Amino acid sequence: MPAEWLEHERTFMAWPALTEVWGDQLPAVRTDIANLAKAIAQYEPVVLMARPDQSDQAQQQCGNDVEVIQLAVDDLWARDTGPTFVTGPAGLAGVDLNFNGWGNKQTHANDSLVARNLLARYQVPRIQAPITGEGGAIEVDGQGTLMATESSLVNPNRNPGRSRDQIEAALKQLFGVRKVIWFQGVAGKDITDCHVDALARFVQPGVVTLHRPNPDSPPDVWSAASDQALSVLKQATDAQGRSLRIVEITEPDFDKIQATSSDFLASYINFYVLNGAVIVPRFGDQSADDNAASILGDLHPGRDIVQVSINAIASGGGGIHCSTQQQPKLGAASPQASAS
Repeated sequence: MPAEWLEHERTFMAWPALTEVWGDQLPAVRTDIANLAKAIAQYEPVVLMARPDQSDQAQQQCGNDVEVIQLAVDDLWARDTGPTFVTGPAGLAGVDLNFNGWGNKQTHANDSLVARNLLARYQVPRIQAPITGEGGAIEVDGQGTLMATESSLVNPNRNPGRSRDQIEAALKQLFGVRKVIWFQGVAGKDITDCHVDALARFVQPGVVTLHRPNPDSPPDVWSAASDQALSVLKQATDAQGRSLRIVEITEPDFDKIQATSSDFLASYINFYVLNGAVIVPRFGDQSADDNAASILGDLHPGRDIVQVSINAIASGGGGIHCSTQQQPKLGAASPQASAS
């Protein structure tokens, strides 16, 4: 599995379909998705999947720079429902992680088939995983190291009866990694069971960004998960034997943002690296927003930093990374220079 910062062929996204999931928030969520798709389309091709009866509306809102295709979806979380792409001597393939609604927490009659249907449409070979999970549950450095939370994979709602060692063996085989760094995570408190892509992310080989709680907030299960991940990272080495440099990014002050639900994901770690840019969430706490953008800019020299407001998406427990899935460009060996 190539690192996200290598060159992409395109980004896949999905148009949220269900009022039963989003209620009266659905129009705002669609606006966020359209704005995100338009921002990404300034740097690389975007293909947005939409139900046939919703594709015209999606095209109208996203504009002509975004390609809308008709493909049955339930929700917007393309990172989790779509295929996770891998490359090898035979070219490109897509791993189907058998999406089951994050352990049957949400409707997924269509979303469970998205990876299969998308790969068939683009004639990309499909690898059916021997485990169940989601794209947001894994994070790789492209040099043999993978990070994951136990709570989202070693969980009976995805992989009943499977040990961590068994799941780790499957991850190594599927994604071409030699070392898995495990965090405890948090089970049963959010829809993803604490995906790693909101907790810890590689930004370069040997460099990890880590979500940190606001120091003014009282301790809770999320701050404990961050503390545990920090402890693990301080002692960990990657597949190359390197100690890790840890860059902490503090969440916004909840008193300064318009958090519309208890599921609100206020993590700057859920950014997306693409050709020439990094798309970073803007929550409304200007100081924290600017600090996160500055840190991520320093960590991605030569790339534009594009802040996008996603409070409606975040109210559903996800973010920018959750809403996107990259198709790597075959033969990509180094980051593409800034588009500006």
